[in-house]
Order: sequence, then structure tokens, then C-alpha cells
Amino acid sequence: MNPRRPLAAHLRLARTEGVGPVGYRKLLLDYGDAETALAALPARARAAGRASRLRIPPPDEIEREIAGTAAIGGRILVLGDPDYPAMLADLHDAPPVLSVLGDAARLGGRAVAIVGARNASSGGARMAESLAATLAAHGVSIVSGLARGIDAAAHRGALHGGAPHGGNLGAGVTIAAIAGGLDRPYPPEHAELQNAIARHGVVVTETPLGIAPQQGHFPRRNRLIAGLSLGCVVIEAALRSGSLITADMAVNYGRTLFAVPGSPLDPRCRGSNDLLRRGAVLTENEQDVLAELPPAPVARPQAAGPSSPPAGRPAQEMKAGEAPLPRPPSGSGDMRDAILSLLSFTPTPVDDLVRRCQFSASAILTALSELELAGDVETLPGGSVVLPSAPTDTGRPWNEMRNPETE
Repeated sequence: MNPRRPLAAHLRLARTEGVGPVGYRKLLLDYGDAETALAALPARARAAGRASRLRIPPPDEIEREIAGTAAIGGRILVLGDPDYPAMLADLHDAPPVLSVLGDAARLGGRAVAIVGARNASSGGARMAESLAATLAAHGVSIVSGLARGIDAAAHRGALHGGAPHGGNLGAGVTIAAIAGGLDRPYPPEHAELQNAIARHGVVVTETPLGIAPQQGHFPRRNRLIAGLSLGCVVIEAALRSGSLITADMAVNYGRTLFAVPGSPLDPRCRGSNDLLRRGAVLTENEQDVLAELPPAPVARPQAAGPSSPPAGRPAQEMKAGEAPLPRPPSGSGDMRDAILSLLSFTPTPVDDLVRRCQFSASAILTALSELELAGDVETLPGGSVVLPSAPTDTGRPWNEMRNPETE
């Protein structure tokens, strides 16, 4: 048996338009394996009401991605693999596929995220570097997004593990969650920093090889940062920034939120200072973080999301040789109409839909997966749903305007 065949099937399923993280798990739960789910997808999409043809990546496209990732020394992890990080796997919207450069086992260590402004002040960058270095010296991995400013300072501090202005490179562990493919470092001037992180830590992304980072990719990168960490430290964040989106995701995932106080006269600090006003842990040094950092993340209720079936076991019994029939749209038309009536071009948390609808959480999630497959809704990292991208004054969809790397 070709071991690449199951991987290729999972990649094709995960890369299919209209199949988000929750839908991916739902399809595996319904059909038992990725190959069977792929065979049923076109008919299921038609039954869900999709008008346009569903694009499923062809096998040769996926084989090129697998071979190209291996050629640069990377590997691809699928949800359910032994090396897939447990903290991500516990999320209801866990990424189906991760591409990794470096030691994938380091994704499962005790980690803290450090994020903040791209246009960081000298003091903010020094704080990020020093805090990352001292936390790394205590055996805590540092997660960030490889952006300019605070992110880069945190990565560099962690790499020197306790010696922010010298010492041995690789003394500490850092994890870079990136928005583009593994072969597309961003910003370009951080290519060597990414290489150093791959040698001494790990680089991880949801984006396929060869794809340059786009504005819509940054929310997924933020999900990785929040999901891989036990806590999130924010240093210098404006009131509307990608760093605050990461902070919101961290809170939604049950992580501890920290913030470094800044001058009230500096607009770069208004968002991070507001986090303190709302209850974030005031952070001046590594002891403030270590004192509040849990040994493991607080488990979130998982009733809101289906889980993958155990590997090799179908989720439903079928007669030998019988192909699974495509399922009709879940629930009645009234349920779908009720859900759509509550949605807009502004994100709506799935939990809000559950509270406002008279249907069960499992029924709503099943209906949402069908609506996404039909192209009627989009799911966003962090557990929100939105109507398909609408044009704005600038001609860009809301999620590309609000979620770029704005800091």
C-alpha cells in the first residue's frame, strides 16, 4: 500500500473549496475516511444546493505539494497524526492540515505567544526580546508570527534563550506561525530568521507550498499562534490590529491573556492597555507570566464540534461494497433560513447562533457545514461565521480589511 495515498486524500479533502475545518471533521465522521468522502463530495454539494461546480484539487497537484514539501526538508501533518499538536487538535476548528519545517515534536511543548506592533518602539522591541529570552531560559517555547517589530524581536530573543544580546543561537525554542507557504518567507527580509527558526525550532503554516501570503491568510496564522500557546502576551497593539484578533482567539480558546502596559500617549499601546482594563494579566517580566501560566490549557466544551473518527474505523456501518449516499441538506429549510437570517457580513460567533436558534448545537453545526459546502456561508478561524465576502468601499471583503497584518 502506498503510504502517500491516504495523505494525498486528506490533503485533497482539506484543500477543497467549501470544506472548512468543521466541515472536514464532519465529512470524516460521516464517511469514515477521506477517499470515501471525496467520492461523495460532488453529489453532496449538489444536494446542499451548490450551483457552481465544486473544485477538488486534482491528484497531481497534491502530489507536487507533497514532493515539494519533502524536497525542502518539511513534512505535512494531518489532524489525527501522532505528531499533530494536541493543543490544536482539541480546538473545535482545528486545522485539518499543517505543513512544518523543523522538529514537529516541539509543537507540543509548553509555549507562550508574544505578539504586538510591527512598527514597534525601541522599548517595545527590547521588552519582547528580553521577555522571550528569559521565558525560553525557563523552558517555555515562544510562539509568534515572524512579522516585523515585536514578532521578530520575540523570535530572536527566544533563539538566544536567556541572552537577548548574545549567547548561543538555538539555546531556546521558538515557533514561527506563518501566513504563506513554507517556501515563501514573509516579510522577505526575514528569510534568514525563518531558516534559523527551522533549524533550532519549528515553522508551521496551513497554507500550501508555493502560495505567497495574502491578507485573508493572516487570521489562520493568528489561529495557529493562539492555539499552540498556553497564554498570549500582547506588547504594543493599536485599537484595531491583528494582535488584538490573536488575543480574542486566545481568550476564546481558553488561554491566559497577558499584556504589557504602555504609555497612554502612544497610540501603539491603546489596544494593549485596553486589554489590561478588561482583565488581562499585567506583565512586566517573566515571573508575571510564569505565575499565571497553567501547566496545560483549560479544556473547552467540545459539544459544538464533531470529532474525527478513530483512524481506520468507519463512522457508520455500511454493507460490503456499498457506496455511501450523499446526505441531503441537514435539517429543514426552516433551519437553514433561520441560520442565514441571523448572519451578516460581520462575524457571528457560532455560540451565538446556538443560543439564538431553537435547534441543537449538533444540528446547527451540521447545517453550517452544508451551507459552507453550498457556498452560502464562510467560516472564520476562531469559531465565527459570516456571509460570503461582500464588496466594500475599497472593493475588498470585510475579512481582508479587518484581518490583515495591520500592526
